[in-house]
Amino acid sequence: MAGPSTGPSSARFLGLCVLCGLPAAGKSTLAQALSRGTAWDCALISYDDIILEETFMSPLVMPSWKWYRQQLLTYIEHFLVALKTGSSLSAPAERKNTVWQNFVRILKEQGFISSDTPGSEACHLQLKPKACSPLYVVLDDNFYYQSMRYEVYQLARKYSLGFCQLFVDSSLDSCLQRNRHRDRPVAEGTILLMAEKIEIPNPEKNFWEKNSIVVRSEGPAWEDNLKVNCLLRMALENPVKEFQDNAEEKEADRLVTAASVLHQTDQALRKIISETMRMAKDSVPTREMKALAQELSKLKSQLLEDLRYGNILDQMSLQRGTEVQDIVALFHQKKDGMILEYLAHQC
Repeated sequence: MAGPSTGPSSARFLGLCVLCGLPAAGKSTLAQALSRGTAWDCALISYDDIILEETFMSPLVMPSWKWYRQQLLTYIEHFLVALKTGSSLSAPAERKNTVWQNFVRILKEQGFISSDTPGSEACHLQLKPKACSPLYVVLDDNFYYQSMRYEVYQLARKYSLGFCQLFVDSSLDSCLQRNRHRDRPVAEGTILLMAEKIEIPNPEKNFWEKNSIVVRSEGPAWEDNLKVNCLLRMALENPVKEFQDNAEEKEADRLVTAASVLHQTDQALRKIISETMRMAKDSVPTREMKALAQELSKLKSQLLEDLRYGNILDQMSLQRGTEVQDIVALFHQKKDGMILEYLAHQC
């Protein structure tokens, strides 16, 4: 299958492809299959290979997984800028060395960084991608919340890149079974919780998810999946266009929205915290309950503060008025991530 036409003077086709789904659903297998295609090059960014468990967990300190995800997203953006401009890959001034080193190692192993470039601590790394070839940066992670994928879409919009999503669908039983045979299995409780909370791409509701399809892991060989290849090609040839917001109208809408739902949201979040603490007694040690209650209360206060001053929409991919249930959903997302960290800390 031929890729988008390129020539010596043509702009390079660049795209971001998000692979999402439960752990052990088959995302990495699909990523490898995509890299064997001939229509475009692929830079595979596997979150599990870069943000290793020992990177963010220790007996004394357990920083937020979200912080490391944001760090990696920053590194990916620097990589995209280098690809767009033909410049060297510049290391961010503030970086987590372990994650940065893993990121550079992955790119070097795939041939995107010159082998004679100095070590991963260097501030400028020379790229050596195939000249003018179409390129997909494929992100392999669970991306089980819509907001996680929206952050990647924002990158595509910022740099006018192609954007698409492949949701790898596999039964929960299959995922659990395959996970048990992994070198680094995920805690089964984590997979079960993700299965309850995962948000499948919804093109009908979210315009930015229009280039999304569900791929069955038990289906035909990835290389022969015509729908996958057609989607990737279409996304490359139709990059996301940046749009300008009316700042004054947006600010006015924010203030009106915040005033109308603040009280209702406060009542709803109080109820959720109470229910969460009651359910947490069965899985969170007693010594951790007080700290969990404090973190949940702090999270509620922060969300209400953001709502009061109009910052809440920055965290949500909403195209219509913010409703109480939307903010409650955001609270649930952050709360579930917090619970996962507490449970992971006990493993």
